[in-house]
Amino acid sequence: MTHRPLEGFRVVELGTLIAAPFATRMLADFGAEVIKVESLNGGDPLRNWRMMHGDTSLWWYLQSRNKKSLGIDLKSAEGQAVVRRLLQDADVLVENFRPGTLERWGLGWDELHAANPALTMVRISGYGQTGPYAERPGFGSVAEAIGGIRHTTGEKDGVTARTGISLGDSLASLHAVIGALLSIVNVKCHGRPGQIVDVALYESVFNLMESSVPEYDLFNHVRERSSGALPGICPSNTYRSKDGRFVVIAGNGDSIYRRLMNAIGRPDLATHPAYQNNAGRVAACEEIDGAIEAWTSSLELNDALARLEAAEVPASPIYSVKDIMEDPHYQARDMLLDGVLPDGTNVKFPGVVPKLSDTPGSVEWLGPKIGQHTGEVLGGIGYDADEIDALRARGVIQ
Repeated sequence: MTHRPLEGFRVVELGTLIAAPFATRMLADFGAEVIKVESLNGGDPLRNWRMMHGDTSLWWYLQSRNKKSLGIDLKSAEGQAVVRRLLQDADVLVENFRPGTLERWGLGWDELHAANPALTMVRISGYGQTGPYAERPGFGSVAEAIGGIRHTTGEKDGVTARTGISLGDSLASLHAVIGALLSIVNVKCHGRPGQIVDVALYESVFNLMESSVPEYDLFNHVRERSSGALPGICPSNTYRSKDGRFVVIAGNGDSIYRRLMNAIGRPDLATHPAYQNNAGRVAACEEIDGAIEAWTSSLELNDALARLEAAEVPASPIYSVKDIMEDPHYQARDMLLDGVLPDGTNVKFPGVVPKLSDTPGSVEWLGPKIGQHTGEVLGGIGYDADEIDALRARGVIQ
C-alpha cells in the first residue's frame, strides 16, 4: 500500500459546516488521522444541507471522508475534559467557533499549549481573533463582500454576483491547510513549539485581490465589475458562439495574441504595431474583443474550439457538472472516484488534489455516523471500557 505524507499526524476538528471541515478533509485525504468532534444534538449541521440521500447529505459524505467521528457534549465539563485529554497528543487542532467560545469551555490556547507545547491551533473565523470586528459572526458570503471580490463580480451595469459555491469558506480552508503545514514544518524540522494559525475568512478572500491595493493607492483606481472580461488584460473574455453557447478565450500572451488574430482571419490586428504588448491592446480592447466575437458568433462552438486548439490558443467551453462528468480528461486524471454509500448505493465523488507522485492522497471511507469512532478513539487515548460506558451512560459521549 502506498504511504500518505501525513500518516502519523493526529488532527482534531472542532468545527461545523464548511471552512474547518473542508480544511481537515484535505489533511485526512493525505493520511492524517482526523478526529471530528461532533455535538450530540444532531452533529454537524452539514449532515442536513443541500441534497439528501435518505437522512444524510451527500455533501456530508464528501466533506467528512476519511474522518473519525467522536460524539461529545462540548458544553459539559466532562466533555471538555475528554477533549483536553485528546489534544494532549495531537499535532493540530482546527476550529471555527466564534472567538472566545473555546476559552469559555476551558479549551483556550493558554491551557492547551501548556499541556501540549507542540500543538498547532488553527483558528478560522470571519474576521480573525483580534481587531474591532473579531466578535462579529462571519459566513463565507459576508467575507466575499468585505474581502472585495463581490465588488468585481457580475455584469458591468448589474448587481454584484456571487459564485454558486461557498467560495469565501473554501478559500479560508485552503489558507488553514497552508498555515497548519507551515506550523508543522516549524515544529518537526526546527524543534520549535506549536503556534496559533489565525485564519480570517475575509483575509483569505482579500489575499486573492491581486494588485488592487497599490492600484488604488497610487492611481485612485477601483477595479469594477467587468462581466466576463479580465480588467487590464486583453484579450481575455467570454464570447458567444453561433449556437448560443459561450467560449472563454485567453489570448493575452503576446505570441498567443498573434496566433489568435491569425486564427480568426485578422492578420491586420496580429501585426498592428500598437498591439504587440498588453498595454497597447488594452487601449484597443473594444475593437479586439469585437473582432473575436464577430468570429465566434459565426461558428458553432465545437468548430471554434477546434480551430483555437489547432492555433494553440487557450480556450474552453463553460462546463456544467454534467459536462465534467462526461469529460475524458477528468476521468483519466481520477477526478471522479467511485464511492459506495452505507446502503450500497454507488455514487461518484470528486478525486483528491493535489496529486503527489510518490505519496498520493486517497479515499478510505466516506463520512461516518455521529460517534461512529468514539469507542475506538477514546480507547486509543487510555480510557478503558468501563470509563467509556460510564461516560456514555451519563450522556457525555455518543
